[in-house]
Amino acid sequence: MTAHTATDLPVAVIGAGPVGLAAAAHLVERGLTPLVLESGPVAAAAVREWAHVRLFSPWSEVVDPAAEKLLAPTGWTRPDPASYPSGGDWAERYLQPLADVLGDRVRYGATVTGVSRAGRDRVVDADRAAQPFVLHVTSEDGREERVLARAVVDASGTWALPSPAGGDGLPALGERAAADRVGYRVPDLKDPAVRARYAGRRTAVIGSGASAFTALASLAELAGSPDGHGTEAVWILRRGITGSTFGGGRADQLPARGALGLAARAAVEDGHADAVTGFRCAAIERDGGGRLILVAEDGRRLDPVDEVIVLTGFRPDLSFLSELRLGLDERLEAPVALAPLIDPNVHSCGTVYPHGRTELAHPEEGVYLVGMKSYGRAPTFLAMTGYEQVRSVAAALAGDPEAADRVELVLPETGVCGGSGLFDAAEPATADAGGCCAAPAPQLVQITPASLTAAPGSSSGGC
Repeated sequence: MTAHTATDLPVAVIGAGPVGLAAAAHLVERGLTPLVLESGPVAAAAVREWAHVRLFSPWSEVVDPAAEKLLAPTGWTRPDPASYPSGGDWAERYLQPLADVLGDRVRYGATVTGVSRAGRDRVVDADRAAQPFVLHVTSEDGREERVLARAVVDASGTWALPSPAGGDGLPALGERAAADRVGYRVPDLKDPAVRARYAGRRTAVIGSGASAFTALASLAELAGSPDGHGTEAVWILRRGITGSTFGGGRADQLPARGALGLAARAAVEDGHADAVTGFRCAAIERDGGGRLILVAEDGRRLDPVDEVIVLTGFRPDLSFLSELRLGLDERLEAPVALAPLIDPNVHSCGTVYPHGRTELAHPEEGVYLVGMKSYGRAPTFLAMTGYEQVRSVAAALAGDPEAADRVELVLPETGVCGGSGLFDAAEPATADAGGCCAAPAPQLVQITPASLTAAPGSSSGGC
């Protein structure tokens, strides 16, 4: 019995999020049996945790074609293609209905704790490829079981492992001790309890991606509201501000994303947020009143803040895949063939082309990391990229290499430019002024004495 001939075994799909459910839909369309293992109690459990955040992609770009075909007979009506859903809309109006159609092919409360070849650890070569995959699964009541599968599609995402505040990739000293004042998600300021936590207080936002933009814009809105008097934000960037810091603006082919960057720029220019650049956090200390003081690697100390929001990206959980032979880039923890295409150290907008089974392949044949999980630590993942990935993977598993290698997607430019090259080097101009990749001279940012003090000698994301 092998992963290719074990027709009586399902394809295990880890995660019932947008890409995992799309994978199941494509497998069904190909006549294969998926078994979706979701650790949460409902579909899209992770998406629901950011239900208040609006996507910067419209409905037309976040509904998978195979999933729509599966939903059509149920009377499901596709939302206005030009409108933008929130995470909650996405989960309730599309993802949960899709999971419901898949029925008992989706199991909830099923946490995958390990994946291997049946009877073979990662060291053993003998007869390895002939063995099915075995997944160790723990249910909500603690019961453990072994699930056999012909192939494994890991769409578990990266939501569970946010990156820390520390500029070296490790938690800043004191970060764990300050857990009561440090968050790693965009706060829902429409929730009265959450709003009260930030209203009238000084909050540090660490990060430079879409999540940081969202947090800054939300705090600026709170600062301008009747109940938000005294609300302040300090925006912590590890690098300087250049032409691409705020994304593509009006040149972004994802207009909502461009608008988000413009909102973050407005928060700074309107005085709702002080920007502190070149600040790589080394420690988080408490003052005598319990407020937090951020300390940089170069010894700079910020004036005390009440809260810290860390939005420095996410990391893949590879722990339960340790017995598989994966081919991962040593920096991004993404598949080796995919990593050069998404590396934020070198790529610029428009350079990530649609990809599938070839770029996602591993030495362990029959295993695919897809969706946000496939990007490892790299940012700027789009849902439609994941849909194209699983279309290709499903075709490959069904024995249709021609379809698997065919490209059926044209991506918009995201407006988020890497192009960073050397760590702190100014970005070279790569497009005409005004385009998403243009790099005007770095802008000087006024850092007021109130926001930064001298000291004796002593990181996001969307869909």
